[in-house]
Amino acid sequence: MSRVGKTPVKILQGVKVEIKDSSVKVEGPKGKLNHQLPRGVTAKIENGSVVLSRDEKLVGNAAALHGLTRTVLHNMVHGVHTGFTRELDIVGVGYRASVKGNVLSMTLGYSHPVDYELPQGIAAKVENNTHVVLSGADKMLVGMVAAKVRSFKEPEPYQGKGIKYSDEHIIRKQGKAAGAK
Repeated sequence: MSRVGKTPVKILQGVKVEIKDSSVKVEGPKGKLNHQLPRGVTAKIENGSVVLSRDEKLVGNAAALHGLTRTVLHNMVHGVHTGFTRELDIVGVGYRASVKGNVLSMTLGYSHPVDYELPQGIAAKVENNTHVVLSGADKMLVGMVAAKVRSFKEPEPYQGKGIKYSDEHIIRKQGKAAGAK
C-alpha cells in the first residue's frame, strides 16, 4: 500500500470538491480544475478530507498511480486556494520582456521580437523589464509554460545570457586561453 496514497488530502477553507463517477472537480477562489481518476483508484470525502483507495485485486499500474493521484489532487486543492508561481530572470544586454494582454513579448537578441500567447489560466507579470513571474492554479501548466518561455533562449555557459529560472545556478565555463602555442 502506498504511504503517500493513504494520506488524506485536507480540503482547505473556501475550496469545494465534487466527486462524480471517476472524475474530481475542485473549485476555489483561484479557479476550477478537474481530474479523471485512473482505473482502479477511487476517491471519497470523509471528515473534510479526500481519501483515496485502490482496488487490490487489479493487477497493473493502479498501485503506482495511487500515490500520484493523491499528489495531483493535493496540488489541485492547493492551486485553487493559493495558486502556484514560477519566476524567470532574463540576462543579457538589451534583453527584456513585457506583457500586452495575454501575450508575453520578449526581445532576446533575435532579429524579431518573440511573442508567446499565454494559455488560459496563466497570468504573467514583468518587473524591471527582466524579471517574469508566471502564476496560475494548475501546477503542471505553470511549469510547462515556464519551461516553454525558458526554451526561447536557454542560458549559455560562457556569458550566462538567456532566460533562467530565478533559483537556477548556471555553471559557467572558462573562455579560450589567449596566447597558448
